[in-house]
Amino acid sequence: MRSNRKFSLLLLVCLFSTLVLQAQTQRDLLQSGPMVGYTDMKEVLLWVQTSRSARVQFEYWEKGDSTGEEHMRTEFVKTSKEHAYTAKFIADEVEPGKVYQYQVRINGTPVKLDYPTEFKTQDLWQWRTDPPAFDLAIGSCSYINEPEYDRPGTPYGSEYEIFTSIHEKRPDLMIWLGDNIYYREPDWSTRTGMHHRYTHTRSLPEMQPLLASTSHYAIWDDHDYGPNDSDGTWIHKEMAWEVFKDFWGNPTYGIPGQKGCTTYFQYMDIDFFLLDNRYFRTPNYCESCPRTMLGEEQLAWFKAALAKSRSPFKIVAVGGQVVSSNESHETFSHFFPAERDSILAHIEREDIKGVVFLTGDRHFTEFSVLENGAGNKVYDLTCSSLTAGVYTGAAKEANAYRQEGSLQAEHNFSILHFSGPRTARVLELSVYDTNGELLWQEKIEAPK
Repeated sequence: MRSNRKFSLLLLVCLFSTLVLQAQTQRDLLQSGPMVGYTDMKEVLLWVQTSRSARVQFEYWEKGDSTGEEHMRTEFVKTSKEHAYTAKFIADEVEPGKVYQYQVRINGTPVKLDYPTEFKTQDLWQWRTDPPAFDLAIGSCSYINEPEYDRPGTPYGSEYEIFTSIHEKRPDLMIWLGDNIYYREPDWSTRTGMHHRYTHTRSLPEMQPLLASTSHYAIWDDHDYGPNDSDGTWIHKEMAWEVFKDFWGNPTYGIPGQKGCTTYFQYMDIDFFLLDNRYFRTPNYCESCPRTMLGEEQLAWFKAALAKSRSPFKIVAVGGQVVSSNESHETFSHFFPAERDSILAHIEREDIKGVVFLTGDRHFTEFSVLENGAGNKVYDLTCSSLTAGVYTGAAKEANAYRQEGSLQAEHNFSILHFSGPRTARVLELSVYDTNGELLWQEKIEAPK
């Protein structure tokens, strides 16, 4: 009998050790993520990247379900080298206004993580209540050092703890405003190079908790599209577009019939327009080329969609500054003044209220406000940079619309808080430093 008990105990120890080893092995296969992509009422996109080919699935359940009886699972996906071992999954057994927890299963084994993995579906508030309050995080210019490929000298990226600070604010969603990675010279001409750069940036440890519990949307700018100041002539732009799709979880990629990163979505009562300022852009210094940043089709779609919107705030994300009057660098005023003027004239002519541009690129933050002939204010919150080098010369740049006290020349991010009843929504803009300390704040009431 004693011999049998020893054998049984040994068997249990061996079984436990095998399970622990198996779990560790699957954890090692997790390259980056999981990440929450777009979030709607009846489905949510989930994303993950493995380090090599693996069979992956997500398991999810309503928060508070301790029995395990109501757990749902997505379809299986086998990750492949062709897509940098990334995979997307749709959680389509969800209901509006609920919080769900989830876990990644790699080769059948749950992966244990030491931070929360959960998402919240959008509320079904229409015709029932006032729209819920929610928080949007924004930022741009995320440079993660890799010395063997970086330029010699002082590292360009720093203060990665900013991603922890963003996560600690618990935003409902985040929009990455371009230059979300920085392609280096070995990266931008091959799919292998692009995959490497995205994988290196996306695998940053400080970024993982934020990815796992906030809904993420993105546009691109030149550094996550191609070489510096890239435009529509970039020979590898379609490859860049395909890689962008592999690593982000937007609801769509390009307006119908076109490519690029353009998309639209609604979160609660707010309309979001995410524009592409690279794929259709004419070269900055080609005077005889048609002068356009957005391209004819995208521009026409944007103007019409903006006029159609009845949202109290129309949030427009685009890489380059729009409202700023500064005629230097890659602002709209510098290279595409006619197109900028046509957008602002359209907003004035159509009496479109509550337009807020969210822009990046400049490596500093500022808030610009223009009051047009119709008496409506057009806003532009430039938010940069997250971890890339900071531009300290902004105070010397002329911008007639910059609001006093809003200029911030240090690593920072912003939180946009939407609140108030349906007929009197309020948008509070807050800019925070790397450690999450408040730098500047402004409140905007939705126009009547």
